[in-house]
Amino acid sequence: MAEKYSILQKDFYRESGRWLSTFEIWAKCVNPNLHFIYILRTAQKYKKRSILGMFWKIVLRHHQIKYGFQIYPETEIGEGFYLGHWGALVINPKAKIGKNCNIAQGVTIGQQNRGKNEGFPIIGDEVWIGTNAVIVGGITIGNNVLIAPNSYINFDIPENSIAVGNPAKIYQKQDATDGYINNKV
Repeated sequence: MAEKYSILQKDFYRESGRWLSTFEIWAKCVNPNLHFIYILRTAQKYKKRSILGMFWKIVLRHHQIKYGFQIYPETEIGEGFYLGHWGALVINPKAKIGKNCNIAQGVTIGQQNRGKNEGFPIIGDEVWIGTNAVIVGGITIGNNVLIAPNSYINFDIPENSIAVGNPAKIYQKQDATDGYINNKV
């Protein structure tokens, strides 16, 4: 059933647990997190160089500064994207994020410029990333992973895991994100 809905509707479904009309989506944009997601997804629709594309990139840039989200239209983000709180969030434009992912405030998902993990993170589906977590380098985060607040991740995390601490320790858990990721699409 979710296939008939747009990626934007799927993102907003994660917040409310119900499918919203276009008017209801606009009404929900009083929430800074949802407002930013609306602008980000609209800017992603117009990636090509066009007047509309330039307009939405300017609007996005304004709201990046206003809300403290540094997320670019080039970033590959799956459906069901959920920002828990607004402010101080940095995601490298070359990072890849799967579907049904939650990201809290203060998170950094960035590149590493040297060493064995040079590159950008790839984050799987149904990943919950807690406040002030740092994920850096050419690493892979598996599906169904919970990254605890204040964790530092610069190595691969297998699926069905919980990562805790700085440096992070990994604990295998089949239901790692149960109760953390609601209203999956």
